[in-house]
Amino acid sequence: MAEFGYGFRIVGDCRNERRLVDWQAAFAGYADCDERAEVKSEAYLSAFTFAGEFRRHLALRGTTKGYGGECFALWLWFDIDRDGDLEAATRDARRLSAATVDRYRIDGDELLLFFSGSKGYHVGLPASLFAAEPSHDFHRIARQFAERLAAVVGVTVDSGVYDRVRAFRAPNSRHPKTGLHKRRFEFNELLHLTTAAILERATTPEAFELPDGNATSEVAADDWRRAIEAVRTQATAAQQRQANAAATLNRQTLEFIRDGASQGDRHRLLFSAAANLAEFGCPSALAHALLTEGALDSGLPPSDVRRQIDCGLAHHTTTPEAARGVA
Repeated sequence: MAEFGYGFRIVGDCRNERRLVDWQAAFAGYADCDERAEVKSEAYLSAFTFAGEFRRHLALRGTTKGYGGECFALWLWFDIDRDGDLEAATRDARRLSAATVDRYRIDGDELLLFFSGSKGYHVGLPASLFAAEPSHDFHRIARQFAERLAAVVGVTVDSGVYDRVRAFRAPNSRHPKTGLHKRRFEFNELLHLTTAAILERATTPEAFELPDGNATSEVAADDWRRAIEAVRTQATAAQQRQANAAATLNRQTLEFIRDGASQGDRHRLLFSAAANLAEFGCPSALAHALLTEGALDSGLPPSDVRRQIDCGLAHHTTTPEAARGVA
């Protein structure tokens, strides 16, 4: 996805300036320990990549805050942190990596596996596995995919790393508190080295060759499709909640509950009031309790009252005009 080649880089503290970069070139520079990468310093790259819309946003505003456009990633990252228990983090990183290799039938060194430099590990899956496409929801789909895979494997991952403009520690960079580097390990090294040996190697950076990132998997593609559907379902539910929150009791409903209605309008207004209550998901029993007294006081027989309320509750999904009782 050459169009989505932009990212940002932070040198030093994560609160420092976000500098626009060619993400793939910057990532390769850190992998190669290029002197321009300054791997002896703390540094971050964006977890996701972006197109020209992001470049314009950063140039105009001078910050990544507020960016809501499309994003993508060449690698999908899993962050495993076990504060105070690095042995547990090592076990979980091994478990996640081995299970991913087995599930997707890929070579272990198609993954990018890092000791993070502090409390855990970063596991990177090539996006080619699931034939992903850029989108406004790419970061949300990535989170859904990662959480579901982690749940299948039985490990806990940090769900906070899937923000659209998330900063993620750069390869080989130095952690400011531990003095250790974000060091890459081959699959078999992660499986068999002791945690002590991993820590020892992390005292220095080391250049490494990037995998070609061309691995594919039908199972992974199917997992990604399921993640897309889950995100769509969540979005639909959120829209429904917003619609429900935006609904308001109209004046006629309030007046009917308080005063009932005159003879000529009582059927129509009772229907309308029931439909308006249904917009809030009002339970049938509560709607009957709110409306029945006013309806009976208006002179409607009990059978008509029950029928009009039930019809209004059942009919609230029709046109806005019908819901208001307008013919």
